[in-house]
Amino acid sequence: MFSLLSDKLDDAFRKMRGLSKITESNIKDALRDVRMALLDADVEYSVAREFIAHVKEEAMGEKVLKSVKPGEQIVKIFRDQLAELLGGDAAPLQLEPAPARVLVVGLNGAGKTTTSAKLARRLLKEGHKPLLVACDLIRPAAIDQLATLAAQIEVPVYTPSASEKDVIRVAKDALKWAAAQEHDVIIFDTAGRQEVDEELVAELKKLARFLQPQEALLVADAATGQQAVRVAQTFDQAVGLTGIILTKLDGDARGGAALSMRAITGKPIKYMGEGEKLDMFGPFVPQRMADRILGMGDIVGLVEKAAEKIDQESALNSMTRMMSGEFNFNDFLSQMKMMQSLGPLEGLLGLLPGFSKIRKQLPDGAMDPKRMKRMEAIVLSMTPVERLNYKLLIPSRRRRIAKGSGVSEIEVNRFIKNFKEMKEMMGGKGKMGGMMKNLMRSAGAAKGGAGMPDMSALMNAQGGAGMPDMSALMGQGGMPDMSQMPDLSALMGGGGKPKAPKGMNAFNGLFRRR
Repeated sequence: MFSLLSDKLDDAFRKMRGLSKITESNIKDALRDVRMALLDADVEYSVAREFIAHVKEEAMGEKVLKSVKPGEQIVKIFRDQLAELLGGDAAPLQLEPAPARVLVVGLNGAGKTTTSAKLARRLLKEGHKPLLVACDLIRPAAIDQLATLAAQIEVPVYTPSASEKDVIRVAKDALKWAAAQEHDVIIFDTAGRQEVDEELVAELKKLARFLQPQEALLVADAATGQQAVRVAQTFDQAVGLTGIILTKLDGDARGGAALSMRAITGKPIKYMGEGEKLDMFGPFVPQRMADRILGMGDIVGLVEKAAEKIDQESALNSMTRMMSGEFNFNDFLSQMKMMQSLGPLEGLLGLLPGFSKIRKQLPDGAMDPKRMKRMEAIVLSMTPVERLNYKLLIPSRRRRIAKGSGVSEIEVNRFIKNFKEMKEMMGGKGKMGGMMKNLMRSAGAAKGGAGMPDMSALMNAQGGAGMPDMSALMGQGGMPDMSQMPDLSALMGGGGKPKAPKGMNAFNGLFRRR
């Protein structure tokens, strides 16, 4: 969602980094570009104006003026101010005393019912015993939808009878049922409308007065821009919002609502949804979101995804086989599925530092998930014996595989050629083999005993601060020029620019676009 804003900010920061001396004039020129980038991203005008004023005030301070690299200091100031604009510190849910009552409100189409289920799933994984309550008595399919989602995540749901029209009676009965079942969090999925009207406001006010919820959360569609901000203000007046959940952050809208929401409403953004699947949901952490917008990635977010989705033992076994030269097409298929389990490729790579720069170098369609499907089809068209030994793939077999997978023989040949190069490179020969051994020694670190894989195994072995080689997944004809990545050492405590290790281009053709 923030790709356009990230690109424009990157262009503006390139000018700032080149400044050897700070004056009010050149600061004004540089920040003009930043302000235009914010407005183009649909950030509310007064928010953008005040934000730029704060950055300028900090930038003209004595610390920056005397800095050896004043341009880098300004970028750091911008990052800090952006994190503050987004809310500063993360805002957890207030769930005491139990049972906590969480009122979920929003317009139709924002993803309110799905978000209620996502929130319940997350709370369940955190050790709570949530209950979902269907309070949408207006939309006929809403109760069935919530019941279906609840079954998928194995969370109980309280559903009223089809003839029930009194939402207060539903809430009262649900509270009694929750007490009997000893639930510690009760999530009320309320009715929505196409737009806020008097009937909706009256119903929500009545329900909020009865429940006195610890949390009243608005589900807002980030793609609706400034309308989402106005909706938030209206709902806040009705029920007294305690927080916001932004949905559809995986879309291609401009994303200004996320930057304006906190400043205008004063309510923290507590969670965000980045896809339709129930696991594509997590806490909104302002500092990490600021880093993502500035192209600095979110390695912590990547680690969390891997910890939840990737089986550590399987990953280590696969890495061991790769290091020993025993890596085969079955292992490759397993790793590809592991990657797919982390979510859409573009969203995953967006968590990596510097990806906003690399994305510009990619050919059209490089992020197309169909590319991975074609590779999967090639492997699945092989016999079990062929998957174990690529040397068996003589021309006649390759022709059969091409027909079975629906791709050209050229694509099959290119895939096998690059698989062979990757296998040889990672099998202990030369620098890359040594890198794998180092990664193996460091892999397997656990987080709180949860068996979280060490994400250094995804990095390029340059101190863990570099960019993982994802060229095989992005259709590149080689590793992108890493020298074009911004020097973030002033922001991240040193380290300088990451460099791609020699030999990485052996991955390049697996997804190359012809």
